[in-house]
Amino acid sequence: MAREVGAPSVLGDLRGRARRSVERISILLRRAGYLRKWLILGTVIGLVGGLGAIAFNASLRWAGHLFLGILAGYRPPAPFGEGATMGSGSHLARPWAIPLVTGLGGLISGLLVFRFAPEAEGHGTDAAIAAVHHNPRGIRARVAFVKIAASAITIGSGGSAGREGPTAQISAGFGSMLARWLDLTPRDARMAVTVGIASGIGAIFRAPLGGAVLGAEILYRDDVEAEALVPSLVASIVAFAAFGAVEGFSPIFGASEAYRFRHPAELGAYGLLGLVAGLVGRLYARAFYGAIRLRRRLPGADLWKPAIGGLLVGLLALAMPQVLGTGYGWVQLAMGPGLLSLPLWLVIALPFAKILATSLSIGSGGSGGIFGPGMVIGGFTGAALWRLLHGLPAVPQDPAPFVVVGMIACFGSVAHAPLAVMLMVAEMTGTLEMLAPAMVAVGIAAAVVGDATIYENQLRNRMESPAHRVRFGMPLLATIPVTEAMRPPRLVLDERTPVREAAELMVTLGLPRAPVASPRGTYRGTVALDELGKADPGRDIAAVADATAPAVPVHATLEDVMEVLAAEHVISVPVLDGERRVAGVVGMGELVAAYRRALLASLRGLRTVFAASIFVEERIHAEAPVVGRTVADAGWPPGTVVVALQRGEELIFPDPSTVLRAGDLLSLVTPAAAERAVRALVGEPEDGGPPERAGPDLV
Repeated sequence: MAREVGAPSVLGDLRGRARRSVERISILLRRAGYLRKWLILGTVIGLVGGLGAIAFNASLRWAGHLFLGILAGYRPPAPFGEGATMGSGSHLARPWAIPLVTGLGGLISGLLVFRFAPEAEGHGTDAAIAAVHHNPRGIRARVAFVKIAASAITIGSGGSAGREGPTAQISAGFGSMLARWLDLTPRDARMAVTVGIASGIGAIFRAPLGGAVLGAEILYRDDVEAEALVPSLVASIVAFAAFGAVEGFSPIFGASEAYRFRHPAELGAYGLLGLVAGLVGRLYARAFYGAIRLRRRLPGADLWKPAIGGLLVGLLALAMPQVLGTGYGWVQLAMGPGLLSLPLWLVIALPFAKILATSLSIGSGGSGGIFGPGMVIGGFTGAALWRLLHGLPAVPQDPAPFVVVGMIACFGSVAHAPLAVMLMVAEMTGTLEMLAPAMVAVGIAAAVVGDATIYENQLRNRMESPAHRVRFGMPLLATIPVTEAMRPPRLVLDERTPVREAAELMVTLGLPRAPVASPRGTYRGTVALDELGKADPGRDIAAVADATAPAVPVHATLEDVMEVLAAEHVISVPVLDGERRVAGVVGMGELVAAYRRALLASLRGLRTVFAASIFVEERIHAEAPVVGRTVADAGWPPGTVVVALQRGEELIFPDPSTVLRAGDLLSLVTPAAAERAVRALVGEPEDGGPPERAGPDLV
């Protein structure tokens, strides 16, 4: 009996110690410099990424042996770095079993995904990209486990999918959990998820450099997250080392004398390959997302649809077994002389068959990556074009160079990650010699692909990123310490406070949210009044407090605060001191006021540069002449610049089309002689109507 009474106390003590250890680590990381912090975090994320890749690879081998090997009697070929076996080739021992096995794999995968973690649906990498941009702290822990199981079953049963999506989502999910556990800043949380993507892909492809660059390049169509390069390199190298210690370090497609660029005249043929690869890449993106739209329109529960997709893939495989699984072994075979022994119609049809199979396997709701199939599609495209051009002048004698460059051009262009894919394929083939032809091909392919992308959550550039938009649009935020804006907290709830009492206090003070602290004052999270209404009134609020709720350190800037407010959709954020006690609270009102003070101080400093100009701040009167007009059509005196306007708690940097409203607080710079005319435009009009337009606007 004594043991039963003491057990909860021991468990509580262990939890308390673990929590205090995490708090100490969080404090140390906040105080550490950039390199030291990311050497630590990158190493931890990379180690988990490597172990996750090992676990997924083992699960995939087991699932492939069970489903395709035992149930269907079929073994796909393996590439050089994974055994270099021919497998069953094109021979199907039990053809009738193939559709049944692929359909069964889709059924089990669908049940796992849609019952336990619907966000694990699809190809994983795109979900991780979305998390980086919108909610880096929000990837649930269970997603990694569901993704491993569902993807291993999808691919192991013959579904056409890649291995990089699951491994990217596993390590990105761990980066997200680290961000929650260690209470990382929004910027560091985004970095942790980005680093997770890089480490997972770098490990599974045995391409640490390409994986690191991919993490920085894949987030945008026309931009690069340069800040992520060094942390991604650390994590990707660690993940590669951990994965290679178990799986080996040999390049997936091995090193061969065939991977050679022999004559400048060949560049014309590679340019043609880039054109064809770009067209195939566009087709891949359209077909894949077309399948997703079709699946969403079809009646019935989503959890059954992967089974239908798997069944159709199995039927397609009866004619072309090359579409089963990852397809890497078939790409390896296409690099050799055996390509000439295949029927021409089959070689030409393979890229399109792989597109169809991938769209059915993943677009139907199955789980797996689209990176690997994209490179297989590109490799098959290069093989098909080589067969058509074989024997012509300036065409390589071996198909391997066309297969390699086809992989780079097709997927590098449609993923908008040409540099990363070139490096990855170079690492996968053990040679850099094909980079020059690849640059020609991928450049032409990128022009053909245009804005089409295989990752729909990619943004065009950093200006479209919610986090970077704040940095670019309100640059002064990064210079304002949070201490200049925070106010004392109106209420900090003890975690032992009963729900009923906490709700009464919050209602009395008119607070929709309040921070929660331990008896020692350590921050434990926040509690929302809406959630208290659903909880047992007699329970302590520790049971309902959101422990993942964000906070910022006292040495943070208002840029960090703005990222939290924008990403988490909250109205205020606690500020924590060095011991993680709640030192203050910052809301949007305090942020706008502090930014306005800094902006005014900055603009007043311009008076030393523009001695003939003055700074004017005026609220627009309800009957002012400019009400309802755009900034461009307001009739400002020449030389007037509209800098900003405050509308309620919103700070706006206007463009010429911004419509001015009564009550807006305008900040302008205008020639000293024009001050009266400016105030007449925005203040109460004098008798005689508004002043005449003095000249062209300068806004």
